[in-house]
Amino acid sequence: MKILVTGGTGYIGSHTVVELQQAGFEVLIIDNLSNSSEVVVDCIEKITSKKPHFKKIEMCNFNEMDSLFANNTDIVAAIHFAAKIEVGESVKHPLMYLENNLLSQINLLKCLEKYAIKNVVFSSSCTVYGNPDSLPVNENATIKKAESPYGSTKQMGEEILEHTVKSFNLQNISLRYFNPIGNHKSNLIGEIPHGVPSHLVPYLTQTALGIRQYLNVFGGNYNTIDGTCVRDYIHVVDIARAHVVAIERLIQNKNKSNYEVFNLGTGIGFSVLQMIQAFENATGIKINYKIIERRSGDVEAVYADTTKANNELGWKAEISVEEMMRSAWEWEKRLQKEKNKL
Repeated sequence: MKILVTGGTGYIGSHTVVELQQAGFEVLIIDNLSNSSEVVVDCIEKITSKKPHFKKIEMCNFNEMDSLFANNTDIVAAIHFAAKIEVGESVKHPLMYLENNLLSQINLLKCLEKYAIKNVVFSSSCTVYGNPDSLPVNENATIKKAESPYGSTKQMGEEILEHTVKSFNLQNISLRYFNPIGNHKSNLIGEIPHGVPSHLVPYLTQTALGIRQYLNVFGGNYNTIDGTCVRDYIHVVDIARAHVVAIERLIQNKNKSNYEVFNLGTGIGFSVLQMIQAFENATGIKINYKIIERRSGDVEAVYADTTKANNELGWKAEISVEEMMRSAWEWEKRLQKEKNKL
């Protein structure tokens, strides 16, 4: 069975392609390579001993998408990762995020309808919850106004899918994942930040390696255990495994409705300072950090209630925060050795 993976050379996409191929699926990756490299395709082949199909496609161009589907009529499902993902950048460039993230999704759904492909898994995010009223947050929580344009595109993406499943024979699972970190145990694929990282762990590992003088901690006066933001950090491989489970659920018609939503997290919230401590415990390396003013678009605290995913999907996060930190550190060291290749 051929699965289309949009944004499949990216961080979460590439790990999901690995899990899909190891589960026996044939994979077609499309990506515009705006934030990734085609070298990742070769790295996936090294891990799985099977090279996924790859096409460089601009999803915001409907004609390119239509041609792709016309030439791949054996696609049975799609997983949609392709999107711009930086919260801070989205605050500075909201129109760019709205155009890219929504138009790419709309063009994908037009093609799924035209070519009668009914299964799609959507890469959503805990940002849809904004600042939740209570924690841990479950899938029935009120969807509050997003704190960033990026979060808005994920909220609107879910709404588009919720409407679309009513208009033609489409089945969707939206996976709201929390904060992915770590990398594959092979150390061949992982997160590749460009410029100054906006995500905590790459910034932390770059600081540990001496690339950054110190780690900026955005805000120290939140109403949390130590005044810093709290997040639910989950290993990227745990997230990738959940996408395989979701695809199998749709293909086997085990879904209970045409539109389903699941949280993907560990169910445990860690503050920024606790994550720094976890890294230090895992690696023995001391991190220089400085608490500065809050960053626009950041939520105070959010972590998952994963009961629904545990019970309905039979999925559960398995990798500890210490293992996440060790794998992220090994990946950072490899990146710096081969930074001109990836």
